[in-house]
Amino acid sequence: MKIAIDFHIHTALSPCADEDMTPNNIVNMSVLKGLDAIAITDHNSVENCKACMQVAQNKDIIIIPGIELQTKEEVHLICLFKDIESAIIFQKLVYNKLPNKENIPEIFGRQLLFDAQDRIISENNKMLIASVNITLNEVFYEINKLNGIVIPAHIDRSSYSLIGNLGFIPNELQIRTLEVSKNCNINKFLEKHKNLNKYQIIQSSDAHYLWDILERESYIEVATKNIDSIFEALK
Repeated sequence: MKIAIDFHIHTALSPCADEDMTPNNIVNMSVLKGLDAIAITDHNSVENCKACMQVAQNKDIIIIPGIELQTKEEVHLICLFKDIESAIIFQKLVYNKLPNKENIPEIFGRQLLFDAQDRIISENNKMLIASVNITLNEVFYEINKLNGIVIPAHIDRSSYSLIGNLGFIPNELQIRTLEVSKNCNINKFLEKHKNLNKYQIIQSSDAHYLWDILERESYIEVATKNIDSIFEALK
């Protein structure tokens, strides 16, 4: 069966995201748009994932806890986890390797933490938009230990992408799925990069505003509509 997905959505924990990107707004908008599964992927943090998952408990949508990690090489990676416990373990590693700098809300924006009723419970004061002192290879190693998945983000972009920054995909990285951005023409992109035809390509919104969230336009084939089948389809 095919399910409609959007595996790259930011909450207002990401300083560059709109403050309307709250757990209830994101989940309800995704349901209205007919999505079957979404991933919450803030910059270098998973702290709003749990609230989003709680909001979706009685709704017909799967919420995958995730993170958009910025590596030492300034490459963005979507890291997805089967459960919030694994996501939190990885977050501790990320926080230990973030620069010891505080966010400047007046310049970068606030980093808001919500409960499941969309109440602001605190602000994260770490510099979440910085690069983490962890290499590509180290990320894949750590995520593999947690039975997670790494998807190189928006590889069609010239900056903060695996292709844009490195110019190629290292053979030693265990990658099956690549992400392209919302406005990418996949056919034209693959014509230009024929070596990428062997990978599964998914399209994501990288939503920072509610209206950015995808409609039913990006799909993956799964055996059953559950998180185990989704991970099987992406690995």
